Amino acid sequence: MAGQSTRIAHALRARIFAGEHPPGSRLAEIPLAEVLGASRTPVRLALAQLEAEGLVQASPGGGFLVRRFTLPEIEDAIAVRGQLEGMAARLVAEQGLAPATRQTLEASLAAGDAALEAPALDAAALAAYGDMNTKLHAILLEAAGNAALNRALAAITALPFAAASALVPHEGSATARHALLRHAHHQHHLLVEALVAGQGSRAEGLMREHAENARRNLRLILAAGEPGVTPLITPA
Repeated sequence: MAGQSTRIAHALRARIFAGEHPPGSRLAEIPLAEVLGASRTPVRLALAQLEAEGLVQASPGGGFLVRRFTLPEIEDAIAVRGQLEGMAARLVAEQGLAPATRQTLEASLAAGDAALEAPALDAAALAAYGDMNTKLHAILLEAAGNAALNRALAAITALPFAAASALVPHEGSATARHALLRHAHHQHHLLVEALVAGQGSRAEGLMREHAENARRNLRLILAAGEPGVTPLITPA
């Protein structure tokens, strides 16, 4: 079910970015399930994921509404996420990486490698990468073992486009964004290498730089003038 809801979340995100659901429009489970050829449960889970990312918000009349954001609030949220995940990475490296955690991280790296093998990324590959990316970030945070950090990061990732999965490119997006995604996964490899070596400062710096990829991706989206994304974001 998790894989199906992730694929539906990618599809809904792509539809919003393509302008099919403009800011202020309502998203309801039943019509979306019919359009997407899915049952209501994975659609409900996908909408909850988009709400957690800040892309939609609950509507008083039921369902969800597509949000509009300012560029500064998005970039500020991404920057703070980088700081918090950097702290998590440093804690994990300094505490020592447990063998089971290392094994899970390395399995995530392999899954990401497999998803990015194709020269052109289709919907299935992007969904697989999205699952891997979400899992890897969650593993890191869990391994840090800091409840206060968990709460702070949960609050930040509820803000617009701030979650690690929020700006994964959709099928058919520009080659430059696909290249950025491959670069981001290369940073995943470097991060795990630093964690295994117990290099706290290096791991922290890598996670901060990793978050910067989301800001670069956002700028590429805006520069390309993608019709569904640009209306979602106002300059200030």
